[in-house]
Amino acid sequence: MNHNAERLRASPPPDTGAAARPSVSAGDCGLLLIRIVFGLVMAGHGAQKLFGIFGGMGLTDTAKGFEALGYHPGKVYAVIGGLSEFLGGLGLALGLFTPLAAAAVIGVMINAMVTVAAAHGLWAPEGLEYNMSIAAAALAIAAIGPGRLSLDRPFPWGKGGWLEAGVALGLGGVAAAIVLAL
Repeated sequence: MNHNAERLRASPPPDTGAAARPSVSAGDCGLLLIRIVFGLVMAGHGAQKLFGIFGGMGLTDTAKGFEALGYHPGKVYAVIGGLSEFLGGLGLALGLFTPLAAAAVIGVMINAMVTVAAAHGLWAPEGLEYNMSIAAAALAIAAIGPGRLSLDRPFPWGKGGWLEAGVALGLGGVAAAIVLAL
């Protein structure tokens, strides 16, 4: 059992012997891949909303879409949603302020699930599965920690854990609830 637990660790335990050298595990590289893919996809969605790049509508048209969903004033909510996706995605990709980045992504995904996706079911092209997957990946990254190949590595929250996962889920959920209640 202890052998299996050691094999599943994202980073090998520090060597207490002679000169310790940094070692990057397959888990570290896998976690980096997940962070980059999910983080940059989210940052790209935010850039579509904010800047109109990558085939996006830009802020003015995104604001009209938010108004149609019942978010008033639409431009304020378009900026909040776009910045949450853009900065949260970049934070996940870089492994920077990971619990806060995950909270931003989780909050915007909860809003998307409630206001758009839930009406289409789980598997429809506009269904819940995309938003659930993004939110779950963000929460998992906060719980596991961003890994050895991250900017958060030297900080206490860079190791992940229950507290970091709770902060990400709690802040994301509270932010989503506030936005949905307004």
